[in-house]
Amino acid sequence: MKGESFFMIEIQHVTKRYGDKLAVNDVTFTINKGEILGFLGRNGAGKTTTMNIITGYISASSGSVLLDGYDILADPLEVKRRIGYLPELPPLYPDMTVDEYLRFVCAIKGVKRSRVSAHLNDITELVGLGEVRGRLIRNLSKGYRQRVGMAQALVGNPEVVILDEPTVGLDPKQILEVRRMIRQLGEDHTIVLSSHILQEVADVCNRLVIIHQGKIVAEDSLEHLTHADGDTRKLRLRIAGPEAEVLQALRSMEGVTQADSLGSLEKESFDFLLQGEAGTDLRRAVFSRMSEKGYPILIQRPVDLDLEDVFLQLTGDSREEA
Repeated sequence: MKGESFFMIEIQHVTKRYGDKLAVNDVTFTINKGEILGFLGRNGAGKTTTMNIITGYISASSGSVLLDGYDILADPLEVKRRIGYLPELPPLYPDMTVDEYLRFVCAIKGVKRSRVSAHLNDITELVGLGEVRGRLIRNLSKGYRQRVGMAQALVGNPEVVILDEPTVGLDPKQILEVRRMIRQLGEDHTIVLSSHILQEVADVCNRLVIIHQGKIVAEDSLEHLTHADGDTRKLRLRIAGPEAEVLQALRSMEGVTQADSLGSLEKESFDFLLQGEAGTDLRRAVFSRMSEKGYPILIQRPVDLDLEDVFLQLTGDSREEA
């Protein structure tokens, strides 16, 4: 039912072809109302293509997108009225002042003239643009230009805000400010966030969708995706033995990808964090190796994975960016 759907966005069997290249391959997932969804994937995985389809910027080769019950193809104006979009490169006009540009966006989005001034006051206060509204966009710092891009996405008070790499090129202080802003926006909007910074997604998102080579490979909460729950390829160990020798023995084991010492928390023993290849169970191998060396294992337990572990497992074990 239009306007009464439980899901804010429903993507059903969406496929996008560019000639012989399949950029998005039968993608299906939903986004709940009031949710901050993290949308992750490596470069070329299909993230931006999918977001462009959701916003109506490009059309799918097949499949459907519904926003609050409205079909992007059958009711494009209704859908676009409910979406604010900040692409990776904000659509700014550098020869306009901030205020001129935002008033221009208000006119495009059909904001009533009687509401424009108050509406822009609210938006610029939210994103921290009050001090620069009279300045030319070309003279603003990267951080302020990103804020202007965020402000244009909020014009018209859309129900859904889609953010593609909103913190790219910002300094650490600016990144923290944008994260705070996203959390605040999530109180009143449905947010879709795509970012190369995995920690950023982990900090602000309720749920994650991961795409790889045009297909969805995971859709779940961060807690469920990273919970160990029987996964034994990341272990916390406490071993009674000389630190350097134990560490060397752990690192030489087949299937181990990383071994680090965490220092001594108990007399005459050291703690270690051990990680193995996907699908490996390191427990028996650790027991056998330490038995050979004569080093007793005092503690051995699985450790929850972090988002980077999960991402690399699902998209290929390479330390490149998301």
